[in-house]
Parts: sequence; structure tokens; C-alpha cells
Amino acid sequence: MSFAVHSLPDPRSAGAQRMGRLKMLMVLAMCAAPVIVSYFTFYVVKPRGSAYGELVSPVDMPADLPLTDLQGQLVTPASLRGQWLLAVVQPAACAEACERQLYVQRQLREMLGKERARVDKLWLVPDGAAIRPEVLAAVTQKGVEATVLRVPQDRLEAWLKPAPGKTLGEHFYVIDPMGRWMLRAPGEPEPTKLKADLVRLLKSSAFWDPAGR
Repeated sequence: MSFAVHSLPDPRSAGAQRMGRLKMLMVLAMCAAPVIVSYFTFYVVKPRGSAYGELVSPVDMPADLPLTDLQGQLVTPASLRGQWLLAVVQPAACAEACERQLYVQRQLREMLGKERARVDKLWLVPDGAAIRPEVLAAVTQKGVEATVLRVPQDRLEAWLKPAPGKTLGEHFYVIDPMGRWMLRAPGEPEPTKLKADLVRLLKSSAFWDPAGR
């Protein structure tokens, strides 16, 4: 019995290096594919026929957007990244329509079930007035709290845009984990339909957007 002995390829050879680079590119492509597909679907294809809200061309949150918390401390826009945001714009006085919208905001997040950990509620207040204690208690209730931030009205208007004939407060705004506003929906929506939009967005980003910041 005899054995044939063959020499192993030299890993330093040009062919081996090309093969190594090719394998690395294939791995990177496989990792990036879900992100590319999901963003292509929502930002290029824009399946408007199946969306309840209105998909818009993504608009980055300004890096210098002057945000402050209720204690007057500055909050950096970058700190809001890493989660989907379901945002409303309502004054501190928060009349009946505002209270309804905040209630729907809370319910929409809870309707997402186990996926709710990937969505934060955001209330943007365009004035410096005091928030009524009962409203503040409702939105800061432990376990279902919303992030409440103040921002000047003119800076909000330069970023978020209501539909023609509407005001900023007449919409929900969906902001992706990269800080880009990309969908607006009626402020008094059909909850199951808006929930369906949120579920589709969360499903499309499941490969690259884990829960938590």
C-alpha cells in the first residue's frame, strides 16, 4: 500500500489571499442583508398601500436639537437613539385631546406585547409651562413611563412636518433607532391599524435592532 503526499497550499499565495477576502466579503454580505432589505423596503419601495400611517423620506433628528428634561437639564439627541420612538407633540397644559393621545400612545405600546421593550414613548413639549400634576403622574407611572422633553416650537417645526392643513399635535410620529423620523399617523388613530404599522416596522428590523439601548 502506498500513499501519495501532496503539499498544502501556501496561505501566503495570491490565490489563498483572494479566497480569504472573498469569504470575508460573503460573511459581511450575509450579516448586512437583513438591514439592507428592511431599509430598502420601507425607504425605497415604500409600501404605502399596506401602511395605515404615511411613510415619509427619513429626516434625521438635528444633532443640535435643544432638548431639556423637566428639571431643566440638557438632553443630547444622540441619547434617544437605539430604540423606536412613538412620539407626540403636545403643550404642557395638555387639554382633553392631549390626554386622549397620551392614553392611546400608552395603549399602543402595551398592545405590542413582548415587542414593547423595543419602543419608547416620547412626549415633546413645545413650551415652558408647568405640566398638571395629574397628567405628569400618569405619564411617569413606573413601568409605563414616557420620556417627557421640552423643545422650542420653531425647532420642532423645522424637523417634524404635519400633513397639509394639520398641526404638529394632530399626529403620532414614529422615529427609528437611528434617530430618523420616518412615519406619521393620525393623532386619533384606529389603534389596531397603527399597531399593524408598528409591528411591520419591528419585524423588518428584528435582525439588527435588539431591545434596549
